[in-house]
Amino acid sequence: MTIELLIAFATFCFVSSATPGPNNLMLMTSGANFGVRRTVPHWLGIGAGFTTMIVLVGLGLIRVFDAYPITYVILKVLCVVFLLYLAWKIANASAPNKASASGTPMTFLQAAAFQWVNPKAWAMALTAVTVYTPSQNFSAVMTSALIFGLINLPSCSLWIFIGRQIRRLLTNALRLRVFNISMSLLLLMSLYPLLLLS
Repeated sequence: MTIELLIAFATFCFVSSATPGPNNLMLMTSGANFGVRRTVPHWLGIGAGFTTMIVLVGLGLIRVFDAYPITYVILKVLCVVFLLYLAWKIANASAPNKASASGTPMTFLQAAAFQWVNPKAWAMALTAVTVYTPSQNFSAVMTSALIFGLINLPSCSLWIFIGRQIRRLLTNALRLRVFNISMSLLLLMSLYPLLLLS
């Protein structure tokens, strides 16, 4: 990877990791409802799951999609159904004090598995492999995955701390309800680009 390509790729990694999307909205919501410590497994699961996705896409999964276009349709349906479910869960989340006692934030494995039905994660992984890893050999794919992982984790963590700050405002039941419904609607809005794809 040339220095110019590395700079362009690092910029892409940061911008795509730090901007709003299903992962970051859920991290912010989890930070607000469960706090930083209980959100750490969710955060680490995103990093591990997404890095694994880049490796598998780069080492051959992309060719399966090209050979069998129906897989894109199946993936699209799974993404929509699962994000609808998550939006419903977020909209109906408990108050922070109740969530701390009885709620269940997303686990490491759930967050890692979620990457496979996250439309933004797919767009990021496919772009990382097709645009920034043209050779798609083992060394190039592993390098791209490592760079993305190193940039993605700290970028996503910002959203947990934003959620923690918001948590201080959510002691009122009405404010909590408005926040959770707003996050649920934003998550649904993240489906818009996916629904436009043919």
